[in-house]
Amino acid sequence: MTINKRKKCDRARGKTTHGWGAKKKHRGAGNRGGRGMAGTGKRAKHMKTHILKKIGISYYGKHGFNRPQSTFVKLKQINLEEIDRKAKKQGTEYIFDASGYKVLAKGNITKKIKITADAFSQVAKEKIEAAGGEAILC
Repeated sequence: MTINKRKKCDRARGKTTHGWGAKKKHRGAGNRGGRGMAGTGKRAKHMKTHILKKIGISYYGKHGFNRPQSTFVKLKQINLEEIDRKAKKQGTEYIFDASGYKVLAKGNITKKIKITADAFSQVAKEKIEAAGGEAILC
């Protein structure tokens, strides 16, 4: 007749360490002040001399500059070939509103189009004016 072996966790019930030896052994890195080089600028002062010799003073402190992202607006892009396809005729002229976009020079323009956009590439502006259109910044 076979005897069912009890699971390890069942056998460890009532014992404080569950097979890990002393109470202080099986613990996370939080108990030890971190792993590796953690805390070298704060609590692990005994490592400071070693770090200064091997890596140098540049290991400590902040370096560089982070440009605030709010000042930089990345515009969506649209090409001339797409504008040429989508431009609507209003009265006698074609008008296209590309506000929030930068107009790029890929493709050609076949009609006089009045384009309003946030930005134009230099070549795109030249192509629009060569076709008799207008590039207006909004």
